[in-house]
Amino acid sequence: MSDSPTALQKIKERAMLTTKDALKNKDNCTIPAKAETETALAYTEEVARETEALYERVAKVITRAEWPSFAPYIYEINKLKKEKNAVILAHNYMTPEIFHCISDFAGDSLQLAQQAAKTDAQVIIQAGVHFMAETSKILSPEKTVLIPDMEAGCSLAASITAADVELLREKYPGVPIVTYVNTSAEVKAASDICCTSSNALAVVESFDSDEILMIPDQYLARNIAKQTKKKIHTYAGSCEVHERFTPDSIRQFRKAWPDAVILAHPECPPEVVELCDFAGSTKAMSDYVTDKQPSRVVMITECSMSDNVAVNNPGVEFVRPCNMCPHMKRITLPKILDCLKNMSGEVTVDPAVAARAKLSVERMLAVTA
Repeated sequence: MSDSPTALQKIKERAMLTTKDALKNKDNCTIPAKAETETALAYTEEVARETEALYERVAKVITRAEWPSFAPYIYEINKLKKEKNAVILAHNYMTPEIFHCISDFAGDSLQLAQQAAKTDAQVIIQAGVHFMAETSKILSPEKTVLIPDMEAGCSLAASITAADVELLREKYPGVPIVTYVNTSAEVKAASDICCTSSNALAVVESFDSDEILMIPDQYLARNIAKQTKKKIHTYAGSCEVHERFTPDSIRQFRKAWPDAVILAHPECPPEVVELCDFAGSTKAMSDYVTDKQPSRVVMITECSMSDNVAVNNPGVEFVRPCNMCPHMKRITLPKILDCLKNMSGEVTVDPAVAARAKLSVERMLAVTA
């Protein structure tokens, strides 16, 4: 037996190192230790009984040994949100105990905000990052929007400001500015139109201009540039999760699991995307697995996505490359419960900014209606 690590071992070791680095890196929003942020609740017979159906739903991705640490919070949160007339929005990158056990709506950021706007709930709890909570507030200005951790940011959203957008207008006069929804309200407000990873091409093609400035994700812009005849100008922003995937990692996955279908998010570098079998938004990747039912799949995106999709696709084997988003992982069950109890972490957007940002979102929705 050889002492040299196999391709599988190398991939797993790299995943573990990536996760450890993310946890250690102060600039990437270090996740506080459990002891510093949580006071354990009791796992009583009542809690066990009332949450058993939820456990059965996630049993494929959460062990029975882990469940007693989650169940008391799930039980309290699901009771309290009814009392507070609140809904919980869980992004696809939330951990399974949040995504499947307490959320009222789960999916991508814009989809969540649109769904929340249609409900009668007066309180929105955003289990995601700050720009998502802002988008919810933009579409539901009359509702109270809370985020369990105000420090849950985003490397991509932080890469650009409204002042940067104005400088870009000066550099590219007359060129339409298409802005990814993964940005602050101020940046949306300073732009011409928004886009998502699923409708970016349609938005770009909706303009008569032969040139488009796509901000801030350079990789999404470069991937769209391969699909259009228009000249796409890019900005040097990126998602710290997706930019870490490399062509070599994809080739190693192919070697280790030759029968696996590899799905990538378009925030990955084009050199990565072109080696995969399919590229699409988080919703598109989830739909692909549900519709196609591949025997084995690799999802080139954030860690928790595979766990969440696996719950509803028990016949599919998931290889789990783990590039973790430390910002998303700031959102935990204890923080959500604290947020609900104290109505803390309110997210506000200046009404004038919100009005202009909403216009950019509405222009996008008109294109893709």
